[in-house]
Amino acid sequence: MEDYFVWVTTRRIKPGTLEEFERAWRPGSTPHGLRRAYAYWSEDGQEITGVSFWDSREACDSWRTSDGEKQRRDAMAPYVVDEREGFYRGGELTVPGQ
Repeated sequence: MEDYFVWVTTRRIKPGTLEEFERAWRPGSTPHGLRRAYAYWSEDGQEITGVSFWDSREACDSWRTSDGEKQRRDAMAPYVVDEREGFYRGGELTVPGQ
């Protein structure tokens, strides 16, 4: 099983601000070591979960402490009510019968 390094962030945003939040949320450039990223929205558009896959924990930590990430967080701040995040290591599960 291939190991993945994953950073998951869930944010609750102010009602009616999804469009503005989305503009602020995207990084200006692709962070070094980022393999892929996904975003998932609740039906009411007030909770967004971002899942990003990294080459290593060090690559993710380097981005998280960078000026680019600080600028991105500052741009999102007016829309964010609550935020939770965590870093995980794991792999893809096989589904029986597939």
